Amino acid sequence: MKNRKRALVLAGTAAALAATLIAAAPAPAAPAAPKLASVHGGGTVAYPYVPKEHDIRFTVDADAAPWSRPFPAPGGEQGMPVDARGKVTVYHAMPDAHFTGVAEAEVDCMVTGGKTATVTAVVTSSNVGWEGKRIGISVQDGERGGPDRVGFSWGIANVDVQPDGSVAEPRVGTCMAPAPFTEVTKGGFKVTPAPLAPRPKP
Repeated sequence: MKNRKRALVLAGTAAALAATLIAAAPAPAAPAAPKLASVHGGGTVAYPYVPKEHDIRFTVDADAAPWSRPFPAPGGEQGMPVDARGKVTVYHAMPDAHFTGVAEAEVDCMVTGGKTATVTAVVTSSNVGWEGKRIGISVQDGERGGPDRVGFSWGIANVDVQPDGSVAEPRVGTCMAPAPFTEVTKGGFKVTPAPLAPRPKP
């Protein structure tokens, strides 16, 4: 009888211990949210084709928002993996002309590769007649002590020579920008890279 009672006590203790362990066990972790790309910062750049007194600055605040901009074309019902949101500001002070050009634009596309990103944005307000124009900006987050760099889709790039010799500025496509060809002399940018987001399930 004593052995039976002892066995019952041990069985009860084991059951209680198992229940405690089960209750204390952490719940299964939820799947981690996918990492999203971003570009944030601002800086003054050195551009050799204007007088040195000119002050050219860019600010970029862009965050990936994949598959958020559907468009009415075959394959565009879900948007694109490079869809993004945010704002770009372009500032160009020209003391010799007593004028400062400013444009603000809404980000529509961004793609990253390593510490480099290309961003496009559609101008919403400006004092240089750019409203409705898409501009392309590239940003390189300097590594190993190197400077940050910026490129932009006007000035030295995106020129289309017509058959008659005239020159036109083509429309900038989404996420299209030249290599970051100017050096940031003041300020800086933070590029957070991320792989392209998988296509959402229908």
